Amino acid sequence: MSRTLLDQWRDIAYDETADRGQLQRFWGTYFQIEKEIYEKLLTNPDEEVKGTVKELAEKYGQEVLTMVGFLDGINESLKEENPIETMEEDTVVSLAFDKEKLYKNMVAAKADWLYELPQWKEIYSEEELKRLYKEQKESTTIRKEKKIGRNDPCPCGSGKKYKKCCGR
Repeated sequence: MSRTLLDQWRDIAYDETADRGQLQRFWGTYFQIEKEIYEKLLTNPDEEVKGTVKELAEKYGQEVLTMVGFLDGINESLKEENPIETMEEDTVVSLAFDKEKLYKNMVAAKADWLYELPQWKEIYSEEELKRLYKEQKESTTIRKEKKIGRNDPCPCGSGKKYKKCCGR
């Protein structure tokens, strides 16, 4: 069985054997392309961009594998995910994205070059952007519960020390 497009993309993008500088340049180039595609998508956020993988690559002037990388990146922000594991050049895919999900996923990925794109200001007010940013950041904050000491009163409310009650 031949390698899927997604496998081929991941072989290049996450190549363990590649020279670090080479990989950095690869990603630097990719992030620039990604940014340009998002600028176009966010200009008409409610228009569904649809076509085969090959057609979308042509639409944005990219190679098919670069488009596969883009589809991999945006997949979790879409209204309906594409079959990225199995898609081929002639698979019809959609870029209809959920604006809120996309913004939050950009924040989660720490991709400031994407969530700070000026196009977002046309879609959401400053307040809304701040709220979405904060919601995303808070959803990933891990809060540690305060540890109960052996001699503290038991949280069950019995009035006994924790070690003599539920802490046994």
